[in-house]
Amino acid sequence: MFFSLVMFMTGCQRKDEAIVLIPSGEDVAEFPSLEAVEQAAEPVGSSVTVQEPAKAEPQMIYVYVCGAVRDPGVVEVPEGSRAEEALRLVGGMTVEADPFYVNLAETVTDGQKLYFPTLEEAETLEAEVKATAEGLVNINTASAEELCALPGIGASRAADIVRYREQNGAFQTKEDIMKVSGIKQNAYDKLCDKITVQ
Repeated sequence: MFFSLVMFMTGCQRKDEAIVLIPSGEDVAEFPSLEAVEQAAEPVGSSVTVQEPAKAEPQMIYVYVCGAVRDPGVVEVPEGSRAEEALRLVGGMTVEADPFYVNLAETVTDGQKLYFPTLEEAETLEAEVKATAEGLVNINTASAEELCALPGIGASRAADIVRYREQNGAFQTKEDIMKVSGIKQNAYDKLCDKITVQ
């Protein structure tokens, strides 16, 4: 009879199912859930989260912005900043400034002095650069040592030129150098093409 009951129960099941008979008095083993089986089947390291490295804070640098600007002073900007960023922090240029003298796209460096000249100053600075490129000596700004490089000008004569500037102001023309004691026409003719007043 027991055999018939088993056959009856087996016949009522689908072919792809099986019946497990467990003797009375024994505990039923706990089978793992489908989720646990799937997790165990995952390859090792598949759930490891890769952390991106933290972004480093940009290093700050200090630039002294002065000249024809609204609020001159030392500003703090991130390394790699442009001159335009430093200028903006001091309120921009004044109306007297030459807007084209400083390259605003230039990268500034730590400790740099960023000077914005007026239009008048810019003309003088450009003239000095040109004179230097041409090898001319500016008799209004040259030191005594630089004046000694001129033909016929020794240490004492160079000191006389510097003293004249201090007492009478800048030379207006190159010929004015002949107002200095000891410099006559002949001496002037030897150095006139090597000096400038701008």
